[in-house]
Amino acid sequence: MSELPITPSPPESPPSPGIVVLGRFQPFHRGHESLLIAAEEWRRENADNHSLIIAIGSSNREESLQNPWSSDERSTMIELWLSESGIQDAEIVSIPDIEDPPNWVAHAEQYHGMAGVLFTSDAPSAELYGEAGWQVMTTPLDNRESFEGWRVRETARMLSTIGDEEAVRAVLSQTVPSVVVEYMVRNDALRRLAFLGEGGEPVG
Repeated sequence: MSELPITPSPPESPPSPGIVVLGRFQPFHRGHESLLIAAEEWRRENADNHSLIIAIGSSNREESLQNPWSSDERSTMIELWLSESGIQDAEIVSIPDIEDPPNWVAHAEQYHGMAGVLFTSDAPSAELYGEAGWQVMTTPLDNRESFEGWRVRETARMLSTIGDEEAVRAVLSQTVPSVVVEYMVRNDALRRLAFLGEGGEPVG
């Protein structure tokens, strides 16, 4: 088992079963946007009595180039996007990593609720949840090469020392929703990337 701190602790009462979308959202980008839109459309058509549950992973990771934004910052990014998109029946939860894939689903269920439906574009997550008895709905990620998290972070890192905010907005909004870009610019949430390491990393 990992020695990472279990932060936050599991809630006393996890959510009722819902449509779970799991991600690190580092940051919330247009790939996540398309995934949530697809999940919400599926929920309305097939399970409108269930809520959309957005599960933020890696809530306990130290700040790094791979994990530049805290779970609170990522939650705010998602909340801003939800407000703009008009999706109302959604809940955001944060889940700490345990570095123990065989026990991940049982761990995560303490935060996002027991067996509902996992809506994902990630094959390893689909396999883990399917083996745990979850219904799994998979969808392809549009423009996966452009919307891979590490590519988006590397673009953000290259922009982190650019003083022209309009140029930053123009470039970053190609892969990140404008409302999230605005949040990062207004809250100086890009500059830290210049000091977190060299180059990008081929992880999600």
